[in-house]
Amino acid sequence: MTSPPRPSEPTLRAKLGGVFAPICTPFAPDEELDLDALASNVDAYAASGIKGYLALGSNGENKSLTEHEKERVLATVAAHKATDQVVMAGATYEAQRDTERFFEVAASLGADFGLLLSPSYFRKAMTDDVLYRYFTGAADRSPVPLLVYNAPGFCGIALSVELVTRLAEHPNIVGMKDSAPSGIEAFLALESDSFHVLAGSANHLFPAMLAGSIGGTISLANAFPAIAQRLYRYGADQDRRDGPAFHERCRRLNAAISGSYGVAGVKAAMTIAGLRGGIPRRPLLPLTDEHEATLRGVLEEEGALDG
Repeated sequence: MTSPPRPSEPTLRAKLGGVFAPICTPFAPDEELDLDALASNVDAYAASGIKGYLALGSNGENKSLTEHEKERVLATVAAHKATDQVVMAGATYEAQRDTERFFEVAASLGADFGLLLSPSYFRKAMTDDVLYRYFTGAADRSPVPLLVYNAPGFCGIALSVELVTRLAEHPNIVGMKDSAPSGIEAFLALESDSFHVLAGSANHLFPAMLAGSIGGTISLANAFPAIAQRLYRYGADQDRRDGPAFHERCRRLNAAISGSYGVAGVKAAMTIAGLRGGIPRRPLLPLTDEHEATLRGVLEEEGALDG
């Protein structure tokens, strides 16, 4: 199967240049999918100016969703996004055939890009050659362009620079999201008009943009899209005067939210900020009242709730 034509370089830059929210999947108190809450959140994000969404990523609790639920989430996001916003669909499967099937469905539901995480159950077998075949095989069959996802904190596998260099040559692999705690500098050497390296954390977005990145997918945008958008603007403007202080503020917020409490913290921060975060699905625990009070205190101290 021949992969679709690669997007033109200006189109690719226009679609990937900006801040993406790796959106959460809201659940009701009985852990059922709350699509009304999801639609409400996307309506709010659509007016915020952010570039778009990563649906079904780690913040979206991908691994805790059924296939039918994933499809309903994607359909809801596509129906409520702004017309100029972009949707990435995250794939976290072990079997390549499941990945390939998913991207066919995701494209039919309105996804513009796919984000592909490494399989990890047979971690010792995941050599560069195995991963190269996996990523390029999925890209050969995908009806949407793909970005590879470097997230060793979630899957235990760190993509090597050598592997990503090879993958960047594939006509249907157009970028990567790097969520490793360090090392994005090495990948930024691959940044080009046809392959874009996106930061995966507010901790790295501003410095990565100073070094050539065109944007990122950051969990801070879930609760505070305006703050995330402002951080992006400092990077896009290469503002070395005011940008560093704002970057440090965002780093503190990120540490207090996802850094301290993970997905449960992101959802709690959303609710505190007036969005509909809901609860995480088991086995994850929601924040305790004490932890929620601590988080609220940090958000107030940092002025994140001031509007």
